[in-house]
Amino acid sequence: MARTKVRRTGDVSGPRRKGAKELGLDAYRRLREAIIAGRFVPNERLVEANLSKVLGAGRTAVRAALVRLDQEGLVTREHNRGARVRLVSDAEALQIEEVRAALERLLARQAAAKANASDLRELRQVMVDMRRCFANGDAIGYSELNPRFHQLIWAAAKNPTAGRLVGTLKSQSLRFQYQTMLRPGRTERSLREHELIFSAIVAHDPEAADAAMRDHLEEVLETLRWAIGHKSRPPQWLPD
Repeated sequence: MARTKVRRTGDVSGPRRKGAKELGLDAYRRLREAIIAGRFVPNERLVEANLSKVLGAGRTAVRAALVRLDQEGLVTREHNRGARVRLVSDAEALQIEEVRAALERLLARQAAAKANASDLRELRQVMVDMRRCFANGDAIGYSELNPRFHQLIWAAAKNPTAGRLVGTLKSQSLRFQYQTMLRPGRTERSLREHELIFSAIVAHDPEAADAAMRDHLEEVLETLRWAIGHKSRPPQWLPD
């Protein structure tokens, strides 16, 4: 005898609906990505009512996202004045890059010691894509590959604590406050620096990886100083 399927109370047909926690996390992630991508510029006001419409999330979820982004240093919240995308000062920008350099050197050493075949395969593909962008004169495409290259090194290092910390530092809007990609010769030097980092990791040489990352980020810091000195010029991108 065929059994009759009984639909339990509370079942919802169609795709599963997101709960309040998921909606809140989704709002946080989308707003964070929008700030990092430059769709909101430094010092721009973040109005909860407008964000609620843009993100398709309730005011409670938006407010929670702003609190979390304030804790990460991407947003500034002021009593009775709402929230703004945080404007990073020149001095703080340099400090962020100095701290980031120390963490990335550690991660490069650990990646050289711990990278497996899958890690190396993904890094190699990014290098192929970076070379192609450089050869084609695609400076924007090249610059967009930079975060991926570094993120793969963080993953290969198998140190989630250091990776999380450096990721937070990297996200603090420096790319869009100091947009100066076309410093003469910078892209060519950047490619050489990434090649040396990649070669050291492939060779499983922590000392060489540390040195290559140190030299690379010293150049990044010098480019940032150059960017600060040329703020009055039309903005462009800042590559690693």
